[in-house]
Order: sequence, then structure tokens, then C-alpha cells
Amino acid sequence: MTLTQHDIDQEIAAEHAAYEKRLADGGPVEHQPRRDYAPYRSSVLRHPKQPPVTIDVSKDPELVELSSPAFGERDITEIDNDLTRQHDGEPIGERITVSGRLLDRGGRPVRGQLVEIWQANSAGRYAHQREQHDAPLDPNFTGVGRTLTDAEGHYRFTTVQPGPYPWRQHVNAWRPAHIHFSLFGSAFTQRLVTQMYFPSDPLFPYDPIIQSVTDDAARQRLVATYDHSLSVPEFSMGYHWDIVLDGPQATWIEEGR
Repeated sequence: MTLTQHDIDQEIAAEHAAYEKRLADGGPVEHQPRRDYAPYRSSVLRHPKQPPVTIDVSKDPELVELSSPAFGERDITEIDNDLTRQHDGEPIGERITVSGRLLDRGGRPVRGQLVEIWQANSAGRYAHQREQHDAPLDPNFTGVGRTLTDAEGHYRFTTVQPGPYPWRQHVNAWRPAHIHFSLFGSAFTQRLVTQMYFPSDPLFPYDPIIQSVTDDAARQRLVATYDHSLSVPEFSMGYHWDIVLDGPQATWIEEGR
């Protein structure tokens, strides 16, 4: 049977009701989505099917890093965090500035950490060879950037507003506009991935990926805030989004996905 948006809407409502009942029965707040969240069908395909590989670091503490990339300040150029300056021409779309802080569970800044982003262009298409959406490519927009957090944990990117796009899980499935964030700790094995969304997106109720974060407060932490002080006069709109790595205010991380 072909899944429709109506089918997914009913499943999302049922999952939300079940979560509210668990809370009413004294269950804990679920800051992270369940891996068996039924409306998000492809999540099952992305879960690891084998247990983690154990590495005996007592023999060599650096053994885990032998096949991992190394990053440092020398690898970051002045335009890596400005996705509008990486090509000869101007990209198409509304320019935006996205900034915030990387924080630990106590609200302390996490300094010198590599933050990477990738996103669709303003038409909702990724610059990727396996992309199937027939929206136009932008020759002046690749959609990837990176930066290091400063002494106060701040990061900053200049880019264009990404467009929504279809993703074919079910009939008429559309993803809300979003930017993917990748965060590195002191080792490649500590990499975390999440997504930032934009306020008041009409697609939020229909998207099983963001709705897989069943708790309302936890889901809201994925949504950036418009910040007029970050807007650059005559150039870009500004959005603020902090990323909290752990604790009750943690940002949702795509664990096992």
C-alpha cells in the first residue's frame, strides 16, 4: 500500500498521544527520539545492525585516531564560513547570517571546536550526484561550510536560505527548510550531527523527522530564532541558534542515524 500524508499524520498523532500518556503515567521526558519511531520509515534502515567495534586504547591511546582526519586552524580559510563567497558569482536566494554558541550542559562555552554545515540551495536542491529532486542547481552555491568556535564558543556562517524539498518517503512528502550541523570534539569518533530549522515553518506538522522528537520543548530547541542584531544592513537576515551538547537542555543529535 502506498503511504499518504494522511497516513503519516495519523501515525504522528498516535505517537504524540502515546508520549503524553507516558508522561501522565509518570514516565520521563524524552529529549531524544525513539529509534522505532514508526512515521520515520527510513530511520530503521540507518540504524547500526552490528555492535560497536571495541578498540583497546590501553595499548595505544592514539589507535582510535589512525584512520580519522585531523583538523586545526590551518585547515580553515577566511571564506569557509561564508557560503556566498566561495564561487565567482553570487548565489541565488535570500542571504542569511546564522550564529550562536556551542555549550556544554552547564552553559559553559566549548572552545576551538570544528563546526561544519551542509544544506540545499534556495530551490531545495543539494549539490550531490545522488540528488533526485529536479529543482535547478546553482553554479555559485555548493552548500557546505565550516568554522571553529571562538573563546566564547561562538560560531558564525553566512549563507542563503535553503528551500524545502520532497523526499519520497510517502506521497507528497516535503522536508521543512533546514541546515545540517556537524560537530567535532577532540576526536573524529566524537562527531555529532543535528539539524537547525527556521521559525514558523508550515511543514513542521507534516514532517516525521522533526516530529520524531516527540517532546514539544525538545523539538523547539531545533528551531532558530530571528535575531535582528545579527542581520547585516542591506545584506542578510540574522538567525540565532545555540547548540547544547548534553543535559536536560541538550539539542537533539542524530544518534544512530
